[in-house]
Amino acid sequence: MTTTGPNRIFDDFAKLMTDAAGAAQGVRREVETAVRAQAERMLNSMDIVKREEFEAMRDMAIKARAENEALSARLDALEAKLASSTSASDTASDSGPVTLGTEPNVG
Repeated sequence: MTTTGPNRIFDDFAKLMTDAAGAAQGVRREVETAVRAQAERMLNSMDIVKREEFEAMRDMAIKARAENEALSARLDALEAKLASSTSASDTASDSGPVTLGTEPNVG
């Protein structure tokens, strides 16, 4: 059973459109690949970092900032402790001279 007449024309036309759609898909993929490669070359020439590298550096910066804040808090606590112990020793030495026996004869 072969198709003849107008049905055959429609069948041939449908086949032609299907083949054209397949070819268009191939061309589209090829163009996408070429555009992607060109964009990648342009970005590489502009020294733009990749997202993975950026995320890694961001994580390192967040960690360094947290460590910096912890060290700053520790330093503040140590300075406060040092200041309180220094002021306590200054208060003890300001109470007057301590004599341990007799004073030397001044002649």
